[in-house]
Amino acid sequence: MNVPGNNHFNEQLRMRTMNLAVDVRNLLLSVRVSAIDRPTVNQLIRSSTSVAANYRAATCARSNAEFLSKISIVLEESDESKFWMEYLLKINIFKDSDIEGLQKEMDELVRIFSSIRKKMKEKVDRG
Repeated sequence: MNVPGNNHFNEQLRMRTMNLAVDVRNLLLSVRVSAIDRPTVNQLIRSSTSVAANYRAATCARSNAEFLSKISIVLEESDESKFWMEYLLKINIFKDSDIEGLQKEMDELVRIFSSIRKKMKEKVDRG
């Protein structure tokens, strides 16, 4: 929810999630991908852009329950993005040095969204 005291925090996370999506896209511009791996690359693009879009939607939630629902999607998509990056690294589409910064950012975002979700779930459960 867009609580007045959280505006700066919300804006920072909006920028971080947007930058993540852009950085993933830009990384993929420089990679040659076979036809068999193209769907996997597309999944990474979809999940990383979904993080940004759904976080934006979460900050516009009209209730704590709606926020919890949206932030749960953000967490799921963040973790999925992490999975696709790890998978593409394992099948040698990426090198460690290509994605080190992106992996660090994804790890941080997953931890942040996990913490936000946990706190909001406790708040919603309390009523």
